[in-house]
Amino acid sequence: MSKQIFKKALATTLAVAALTGFGFLGTQADAAYKLSDEVTTATPALLEATEIGVRTYNTTDPVLAKAPNKDAIVVMSFGTTFTDTRAKTIGATVKEIQEQHPGVKVVTAFTSHIIIDRIKAKEGITYPTPEEALDQLKAEGYTRVALATLDVIPGIEYNYKTAVYNQYKHNFKKMTFGTPLMYWMGQEGQTDDIAKTVQAVATQFPKVGPKDAVLIMAHGTPDPSNAYYAVIQDRLESAGLKNTYIYTVEGWPSLEDIIPQLKAKGINHVTLMPFMMVAGDHANNDMSGDEPDSHKSILMADGFKVDTYIHGLGENQKVRDLFAAHAQEAWEALENDAK
Repeated sequence: MSKQIFKKALATTLAVAALTGFGFLGTQADAAYKLSDEVTTATPALLEATEIGVRTYNTTDPVLAKAPNKDAIVVMSFGTTFTDTRAKTIGATVKEIQEQHPGVKVVTAFTSHIIIDRIKAKEGITYPTPEEALDQLKAEGYTRVALATLDVIPGIEYNYKTAVYNQYKHNFKKMTFGTPLMYWMGQEGQTDDIAKTVQAVATQFPKVGPKDAVLIMAHGTPDPSNAYYAVIQDRLESAGLKNTYIYTVEGWPSLEDIIPQLKAKGINHVTLMPFMMVAGDHANNDMSGDEPDSHKSILMADGFKVDTYIHGLGENQKVRDLFAAHAQEAWEALENDAK
């Protein structure tokens, strides 16, 4: 890009910033962008557009504002019908969050209605949806709620939870909403959640030789946040993790995108592991099942020796610590009356 073009592009950016009221703010805990102090008549839409990172809502209802503080935490997850992995991942993470907040009510809510129904029918356990959890907390007199999420990236599931936050925040004196495992990428002075997650997950990787590879299977999403996987691949390479690739079940890149890269390097042995909170249906069937269309079978039919590591990210203590830290950010925002 020539200097003239760069100056023009920069001028355009500054003009947009002036019109919208966006300003630059490089901090570790807050959003990278916020409204300029000169903007005194911001519309609700503009205010919502600038609310990124940990979200915080304080009521404007004078009656609610005077209500005594009664606090709770809601930990939201998609859920899983696989009982063993649920206990080792979701259950273990919620337990860690509870232990960090003794005496505080912590509720686990699942977003998948199908999973909720199947668990109830098979195990007799009823998990609420986020909406049901918040309705119940309201009925029990709770006035301030911190929402935490066990999402890996801010995809469609995170969008759903954001919608819950926006629809229910007016029912409480104060509500906060934390970020998923990977949110910030180090932009504008922010922390790099992706690099931290890669460091945590790398502790479970096997050693690889020149003909070995590690393939981590993510879910994938039609949401534009699918682009996170390209950033994850970059951080894997930046961390010096040779022959380590991320691919997705329902997005890009797919396994078919990765196989030619493996062959080009002469790799003949791979270890498959899920890059998901739980080792559920995708890990046990799509990734490592014995059906001819499973990833393991496809690779074996293509001449690769395949090992599988069927453990969700939530079984990794370092990953659980990261999730708990994100929940703590939502809690601190709830407790900070200055926000």
